[in-house]
Amino acid sequence: MLPSSNCVAIHLTDISAAENYYTNVMKFEMVSRTETSVAYDAGSFLLKVNADLNPGPPIPSFPVRDIRAAKVGLIANGCTILLDNGDSLCFKDPFGIVYCVAEEKTDS
Repeated sequence: MLPSSNCVAIHLTDISAAENYYTNVMKFEMVSRTETSVAYDAGSFLLKVNADLNPGPPIPSFPVRDIRAAKVGLIANGCTILLDNGDSLCFKDPFGIVYCVAEEKTDS
């Protein structure tokens, strides 16, 4: 079983309008900002807003211990990898739902 993480990503075309809305209307505390994303402490979860020309529904994220093993398992079970960043990836399950998995950071 994959445990859920506390991060949900959304993809919107206008990052400035999104920043205004989530900061001033929803009153979420901004925890980080780049040119293409803004992250907020939304209470029970981290809301990550990403600039994207093709917005879609929210994307839940799950931590994994070994991203390579997770990728092999997902592909073997009919998932399609949409984006692979090395230590994280987004995939579409056999039902068309998009999720992300990210390798847990360990303190060594």
